[in-house]
Formats: sequence, structure tokens, C-alpha cells
Amino acid sequence: MTWARAFGEVVRAGLTIEETRLEPLLALRAAAGVAIVVGPTLWLVSPAYAASAALGAYSAGGATFQRSWRPRKVVALGAGAGLALSTFVGYLAAGRLLTFLPLLAVWAFAAGMAWAVGSTAGIIAATTVGSMLVTITLPTSIGRALEHAGVIALGGVTQAVLILLFPVRRWGAHRDALADGLAAVADYARRLRHDPTAPFDPEPLMTARDAAAVTPSQARTRPAALHGPRGLAERIRPVIAALADPDVGAPAEGPGRDRARELLDAAADVLDAAARSIRRGTPAEVRPESTDVLRVDEEHEVLKGPARQAAERLVELLGEASEIAGSGCAHGRTATPPGPVGAQFLVRPTMLRLVPVVVRAVRRELRRDSPVFRHAVRLAAVATLGYLVAARLPLGHGYWAPIASVMVMRPDFHRTYARAVARLAGTLAGVALATGTVRALGPDAHVSGALAVVSAGLSYTLSRTGYAYSQCFTAAYVVFLLGMGGQTWEQTVPERVVLTLLGGVLAMLAYVVFPAWEAPRLPGRLADWLAADGRYAAAVLRSYAEPSREHHADMRRALLESRQARAAWQETYDRARQEPVRPRGLTSREAQEAQEALKGFGRAAMLMESHVPRAGSRFVPEAERFADALETDTAKAAAAVREHRNPDWGHVEEALHAWGDAAGNGGPVVRREAELEKRALEDLATAVSRTPLERDVGSAREDQRVRAAVATEGDGSGPVHRSG
Repeated sequence: MTWARAFGEVVRAGLTIEETRLEPLLALRAAAGVAIVVGPTLWLVSPAYAASAALGAYSAGGATFQRSWRPRKVVALGAGAGLALSTFVGYLAAGRLLTFLPLLAVWAFAAGMAWAVGSTAGIIAATTVGSMLVTITLPTSIGRALEHAGVIALGGVTQAVLILLFPVRRWGAHRDALADGLAAVADYARRLRHDPTAPFDPEPLMTARDAAAVTPSQARTRPAALHGPRGLAERIRPVIAALADPDVGAPAEGPGRDRARELLDAAADVLDAAARSIRRGTPAEVRPESTDVLRVDEEHEVLKGPARQAAERLVELLGEASEIAGSGCAHGRTATPPGPVGAQFLVRPTMLRLVPVVVRAVRRELRRDSPVFRHAVRLAAVATLGYLVAARLPLGHGYWAPIASVMVMRPDFHRTYARAVARLAGTLAGVALATGTVRALGPDAHVSGALAVVSAGLSYTLSRTGYAYSQCFTAAYVVFLLGMGGQTWEQTVPERVVLTLLGGVLAMLAYVVFPAWEAPRLPGRLADWLAADGRYAAAVLRSYAEPSREHHADMRRALLESRQARAAWQETYDRARQEPVRPRGLTSREAQEAQEALKGFGRAAMLMESHVPRAGSRFVPEAERFADALETDTAKAAAAVREHRNPDWGHVEEALHAWGDAAGNGGPVVRREAELEKRALEDLATAVSRTPLERDVGSAREDQRVRAAVATEGDGSGPVHRSG
């Protein structure tokens, strides 16, 4: 992708309105937290203290809108504590560049490394850098610095208390994640009616699993509805895929296919009803037509063999889903059996036990080629450089420039540039709105404080619709807050616009100077995915070779590793397609073909999983040799992909040839899927097996296609064909 096209995509992404459900009650509660802190401090103390209070309450309230599976009150307290600490430590070093600049660089670097833990930690850590830059200008002594830090921390405490006293959809995010997982499987069933080989994106189920991890205290209060249905969705997914597949399930045409479509439609209806029940906490009705379809007539059932087994299994599982939909799942808590919590639940570490987890995560990212490490270096450099540059300008509030840089920077190119565009556009709109309001009303300090609270509430309300739109009211909030302190709009508005533009430009230039392009990482991500898929397929085969609980547990662990590897590949691949760099390692066409091949390989393993015999069933000994060959060859092929060598499937071919036509429980089905796996691996080899000369020619041709597409777009003579 050329720079011109990449920047066009950035502008579109930065100004796109996200279609999401607004949460006005949450926004109202967070805005009330700002008002509760700002009002008394403005009335009883001074505008400076009110500004500190507003910063703590506003930032802590904003932190609760970030995606986190921990209780919102814990997030608010953590954000308030971090803001208070950064304020006090910053003041201790303020006054001399010799002490403050190193502290700012180290603090910003640590904030960048917080992305190793997750996006929520990274975003909250970035706000502490902004707090350090702003509030060190307010105190005049160490005692006053402690007071300001305490007021900021009070903002976080206030938000936490409001969350405790006025819970809004407690466990709502967890309910939504689980309901989205069930709805994704329902959508998959509908697509299978028309396309028996339709792909399935496991991301909703991965999110649901992440949401299912709880701390010991959460485990005691979690609703019973959030413990169990996720496993049901996991079991239904391979069954509906096996039923729809014409090779191992219902025939491609005829009464059997019609019956399969009826069952898939009923499955979608029941799963959607269960999703609605979990999301709302109320009973949801299943259509009578769907209930009738789920009655299997032993005498007149048209499905035979593996297809009938899949249908019977599906009916059994959907019976459980129907019970969930009908119960409403509104009352009761998860029963906690005696013994360690980790034995019954997915355990999330408490805040104290999170410390070693964070340390290990950061240590893993402390390497030059890590996007998180590079992001931390850029953040430290831009924060200090922006502070120095802005201090030399004949403008007040120079800290706005480094704050703008810190708040828009992300570890990847696309989001950094998109947020820079969005912040500038939102700031322009916000200061224009605030300026018009001030000129029309001429508010005093108390009215300005009220307008700031209203702007904060609107910013919270629009926080998930797009950064530009929430930033619009954030900018207005800042103008009103400074007006509360006695500064006129003629002083603040021009400075805000110029310094925001400067901060955005610095953030963009930092990525060009020290980038972390994703394109060179594609071969490594592909290799990780291939190796993980190979282990998953081998684990499934071993469950045929020797059905046991231990092998079933190994299969589940391998599936989760495969999903994580696929998600990592998908994230890298999507980002690489948005970068203005020439493909390295894999061209976009090779990456696309390799991705489709591995999806086919994973689908074959999933179909195999749907017919895995129960523990204690008859063995399929031929599967053991094929599992060993598959795991060996995929591990070697992964190393070959990393080193840009051609993969080889010799052991797989030998094992499959030696297998022959196995009879017995599950033998024909599993062998058919083994053939599909081998075919998918051959497709993968075709996608990535090219000589260096062919690879260079392919990259050159791809560059020519991009240039031709841009030229065509420029003269309007035809469509643009994206090459990624």
C-alpha cells in the first residue's frame, strides 16, 4: 500500500462512527462523580484544586469505560492511585530540566511497556503521563503537591464509591461477551445452511473465555448464568460443522440435506434465544417450529451414519440451550464447591498476585524487535521532545503538545495515525463548540464548572462511537475547565489547536523514524499458527487412537493454543495490510493463500473433533502414527517457513498411505478428514514454496499492481484492486 492510500485509509478510520450500543447510565454515573468532586472543591477551596479534582475524577471515570473484566471500581481506584502517584513524583522532580526530563522519559517508557499487559493497562498508564505533565504546574510546595495528589486520588475513590452504591448492569460486560459467543455460533449455523464449508471466526468464543476468568472474590458472586453456557457453545460448534459438511455429514442434495438445513435453522434460533436470555437476564422464548424440528423420529429419520450421530448429538446439546433460554438465568450465584478455586473456574490473579505476571510479561517484550518495546521508546522520546519544543514556543499550556502525542500513540502504525487525525478533528470541533458557548453565555466559574461536567458526560457517552467524537467533548471540557480557573477562550483555544497539531505531528514522525512494521513478522506468525494447528490436529487424532480423559484434556489445551496463534496471525496480517511498506517475507497474495490453507486445515481437525469417541470407546490405532507424523512435519515446516525454505510433508504422506481404509468406530470418518488435512497442507506448501527469484518477481509485480491501481483511482477510469 502506498503512503497516499495508507493516509486515506487512516483518515477514513479516524473519522468513522462505530456502530455500538451507547451506555448513557454509565456515562451519567461517571459524570456525577466528576460533579461531586469538582463542585465542593470549587466552592470551598479554589479553582486550582477543582482542576486537580476534575482531572482525577474524569480520568478515573474514563478508565472504567475501557474493556476490562475486573470490577469497574477496582479499575477506577487503580487509575486514581496511578494519577496521584505520577502527580506527586513529577512535582518532586519539577523545577529543573536536569531532573524532570529523565523522570518523564522513564515514566513514559514504563507507560509504553504497560502495553505488554494489555491495551487497558497501556491506555491508563498513558493518562498518568498526561497527569504528570499537567499537574506539576499547579502546586507550590511539597505539602501542596501532596494535597493535589490526594484530591486526584479522591476522584478515583469517588468514582469507585458511586460504582459500589449505584451498580449499572453489574456483570454486564461478562454477559455481553458470553451472549456474543452464543450468537456467533448461531450465525455460523445460519451460514452453514447455505455454505456447508463456511468459515468460523473463533474470536467471540476467545473473548467469552477471557471474560470467564475470575478472581476468588468474583467467583463467589458471579451469576450462575455465566458459568456453563460457554462450554455448551464450544461443543455445539464442531457438531453443526460436521452435520453440514457433505463429506462427513448430510448428503449434498436430497431429503438429508433438507433435514440438515432444518436442524441448523433450529440450532440458530435456540442459540439466539439463549444469547438473549443471558444478555438480558430474562427468559427468552424459542419458536415452536424450532422445538418441533428438534424431535428426532427414530423410525422416519432420513439422516444416516455419521450425519445421524451428529444430529442426535446436536439435539441433545440444544436441549440444554433451550433450558438456558427458558430459565432466564436471572437469579442465583455460581455454586463454589469446596477446594481450590482454580479447580472449578478459570482463575484471574488478584492485584497483588498480578505483580509477577506483569514482570514476566514486560521481560518478554524487552527486546529490540518487539512492537511494545519500540512503542515505549517512541513514547519516551516524543514525551520529552514535545515538552522541550513546546516550552520554547511563545504559548501557554505547552504540556498539551506532549499530552496529545502520548494519548494518540499506539504500538502499531494504523491506530497511531488514525487517532492523530481523530484527535485533531475532534479538538477543532470541540473548541469551536466551546468557544461559541462561552461567547453566547459568558459563564462565571460555577457555570463553567457545570458546563465542564456536562461535556464530560457527553464524552463518556460517545467514548465507544469513535475517538474523534468523544474527543470533541473532551476538548470542550478542557476549555470550560480552564474557563472555570479564569482563563478566557482567546487565551486557550488557539493554543489548544496549535499544540494538538504539534503533538499529532510528533507522534506520526516518531513512527516513521522508529517503526515497528508488522509485514516482516508475517512468516513467524504463520509458522506459529502452523505448529499450533499441527499440535491440535495431532491431539484430536490421539483421542481416536486412545480415547481417554487425558487425551481429551490435551485436545482442549491444543485447541486454545491454536486459537491464540491464529488470533496473533490475524492481528499481524490485518495491520500489515494497512502499512505503507513493501511486503517482506510473504507477499499479500502468498499470505492470503497460506491463511486460507491453514483455515482449511483447522476446519478438518474441527470436523474430526466432532466425532471424537467418548472415553473407553473402541480404539483407532492407525490414528496414532498419523498424529506423530503430522506433529513432526508441521513442526519442521514451521521452522522452514521462518527460514523461507520450502516445507515437506514426507512423514504425513507415508503415514496416510500406511493407514489404508480403516474400519471400526470412527475410522472412515477420521481417515477422510486426515486426507483433507493433507490436502490443506499441500495447499499451504504451494502458497509459500517459491524460489527467491520468483518471490522477488512476485513482489515487483505486486508493486506494479499497486501503482497501476493508484493511477486508475487518480484518473477515475476504473476500480481500484487492493493488493494489501
